[in-house]
Amino acid sequence: MKFTKMHGIANDYIYINCFKEQVDDPSALAIRLSDRRRSVGGDGVILICPSDKADFRMRMFNADGSEGKMCGNGSRCVAKYVYDKGLTKKTDLTLETLAGIKTLKLHVKGEKVSAVTVGMGKADFSPEAVPVLFGSEMINSPIEAAGREWKATAVSMGNPHCVIFCDEDVLELPLEKIGPQFENHRLFPDRVNTEFVNVIDRNTLKMRVWERGSGETMACGTGACAVAAAAVRNGISKAGEKITVRLLGGDLEITVSEDWSVSMTGPAETAFEGEI
Repeated sequence: MKFTKMHGIANDYIYINCFKEQVDDPSALAIRLSDRRRSVGGDGVILICPSDKADFRMRMFNADGSEGKMCGNGSRCVAKYVYDKGLTKKTDLTLETLAGIKTLKLHVKGEKVSAVTVGMGKADFSPEAVPVLFGSEMINSPIEAAGREWKATAVSMGNPHCVIFCDEDVLELPLEKIGPQFENHRLFPDRVNTEFVNVIDRNTLKMRVWERGSGETMACGTGACAVAAAAVRNGISKAGEKITVRLLGGDLEITVSEDWSVSMTGPAETAFEGEI
């Protein structure tokens, strides 16, 4: 089986072209290949598949084998893959995901995709959408975890997110201890991705992320979108303005519209190719 290792600001996945390769058990494959010491290594596996609803279909599996509904950084890499490999010459694509069909605008330099803008859909704060077992929308609400109280905003970007705005420097947080307690918190029946955020200014946010099924990653596209939407909802940022979200792996530009539609622009890079 041939594969391509790609990353969006260091959120790295192993990409498999299912127009050519057959994957019978993607969950087991993701567990096997994601091991950074014994195998290729990555945050998971992404399958690039045919679609009868869009130009292409993406399936994303976390390092623990669980299937995710959407991956923002992964979707940009899928766009780069299909264009750079000649599967399409369109610079405006549709991509089928478990979180719905996403629109992608490709930014091409030197006949290669350098960046992609993704229409990520609408941020949804309703408790049933997240889902979160809370009587109303969880907006800057107290939550007990890791032996202390935090203020959390729960939002769905097609997958569940819990955004925590912090006074202390997020780079100093012991995420390996805190993250699992949020991921498996009783209020989130489907588990949750958790973002810990410092507000630099109205248009600049710094975050770390603990992803369900993968642990801490260098970046999370849906997480950055959730953070920007939560910032607008909490009155920290303004709708319609570009928000720079700084992640460990690099920066993403996010815009949240008045109707809560979210767009994300960021790079996509190929690291290497191989055969297993």
